[in-house]
Amino acid sequence: MPKAIAFGTFDGFHPGHKHYLDKAASYGDLTVVVGRDATVYKVKGRLPIRNEDERLAALKKAGYDARLGSLTDRYTVLAEIRPDFICLGYDQQAFTGRLAQACSAIDLSATIVRIDAYKPETYKSSLLDRHEAPDRDIQPGKSR
Repeated sequence: MPKAIAFGTFDGFHPGHKHYLDKAASYGDLTVVVGRDATVYKVKGRLPIRNEDERLAALKKAGYDARLGSLTDRYTVLAEIRPDFICLGYDQQAFTGRLAQACSAIDLSATIVRIDAYKPETYKSSLLDRHEAPDRDIQPGKSR
């Protein structure tokens, strides 16, 4: 069976995330890589509301084969999994610019797929987060 991989923060697992991951799973045996707190901070300028262990546990509870990403090399999981399909969210931009180059460097000919949105006006994490924690400005090392 082909293998697929999907990446994300998944801060507050919602129907938009489920749509993304279920569509990604239609490409093959899916592994979900959950962004580390430090990586999320680096990309978004703030920590997620839920820590990486909570986000990972939510995905596992939902039945997905999930793991935390690497703190040192975000592309190392590609060499470990060797997916046939790399599935990206409709608005996912972080680390996508060098994705094809990273695949080429390890002789991986994966197809990069962009998954369509599911009601982005309702199920977009940044919109949902505003309601849950409107005044947050959380930095690494600070309590949440």
